[in-house]
Amino acid sequence: MIGTLPRIRVGTRNWRHCSSAAATLAVRGARRGASGAEEGSMAEATRRRGPYAKSAERRRAIIEAAHQVFAARGYARGSLQEVADRVGLSQTSLLHYFPSKTDLLFAVLEHRDLITGDGSSPPDPEEGLVAGVLRQTRYNETAPGVIELYAVLCGESTTQEHPGRDFFAARFRRLRSEYTAELRELQAAGRLREGSDPERVAASIIALWDGVQLQWLLERDAVDMVACLADYLDLVVLPAP
Repeated sequence: MIGTLPRIRVGTRNWRHCSSAAATLAVRGARRGASGAEEGSMAEATRRRGPYAKSAERRRAIIEAAHQVFAARGYARGSLQEVADRVGLSQTSLLHYFPSKTDLLFAVLEHRDLITGDGSSPPDPEEGLVAGVLRQTRYNETAPGVIELYAVLCGESTTQEHPGRDFFAARFRRLRSEYTAELRELQAAGRLREGSDPERVAASIIALWDGVQLQWLLERDAVDMVACLADYLDLVVLPAP
């Protein structure tokens, strides 16, 4: 923390009898003292930040390596040793940053959500459901590695023993709830096609989105994700009057 200038305790009478040169020297000396204190504080702060900054950089490198390993091999087959090898660490050193493979998995999932804004996150109310979904889909096309990771881990999480099962189940519940609320607003405004149930439409949007992404990963030239989602949304969401 940068300190404030030290207070110069000079009486009024003494100050008036000082020459201007002496007064200037007094102020300069005080400033030099303050500057030295500030430099010392900044140097100390830099020294303190050093280890933390290096630790944070190493954690990011491990998470990115795990992202690549889990996307390529899945959580079950991806090994901590392979992750450690990619960042030039021993497995023991890696466990210093992430005590278990499960801890590393959750760090990767959080990192994935930070990159994509939670993947298929609900749109801004001012943007609108359709525009928000299509915008996020366009973004996803620019991050195939993130989508690969999501597809692999989401598929694996259907097994009872998978540590990510609760994460994905909670994520789908939240998305269904948020999309349902958005669709009910559209229904109240007369913009949801008659006979459509908001809860079922919400689940269908998520299912279609995930399914189309999977097909796109397998044959990117054959599947237009944005067009597929736009066509479905046009069937259930009516244009604004």
